[in-house]
Amino acid sequence: MKMLTMGSLFDGIGGFPLAAVHNGIVPVWASEIETFPIEVTRLRFPDMIHVGDITKLDGAKLPPVDIICGGSPCQDLSVAGARAGIFGERSGLFMEQVRIVKEMRDADRQRGRAALDIRPRFMVWENVTYALQHIRHVMSRKQLCVVPL
Repeated sequence: MKMLTMGSLFDGIGGFPLAAVHNGIVPVWASEIETFPIEVTRLRFPDMIHVGDITKLDGAKLPPVDIICGGSPCQDLSVAGARAGIFGERSGLFMEQVRIVKEMRDADRQRGRAALDIRPRFMVWENVTYALQHIRHVMSRKQLCVVPL
């Protein structure tokens, strides 16, 4: 059986990769800009590729993965923040995650893959509850799998 693979955006100290390895998923690459968290994940996951700043990535050039995970900044969505919404300066980076997924899927189509073989097959986004009020124009409720904590 083929193992699932994962790319981690807004990786931080590698929470998604850590959960992945505990569930039989192979973390292939991570995008993070802060030095300390990168060093943490280099120690934890020495084989994981660090691809840098999400705003400078080209999804078509990233190694294909089955799952894209990410927890974009929440400051513009949090009740503790200014509530600038999904297009706020920091929380607007969610749209970069969507862009990367679209570029990766388009590249897989161009490589001749079709239907369920197109990667990534899944996108996981972690954020504050208030974010759900701001993404309806990006995806429908049928596309969302919401798990309340």
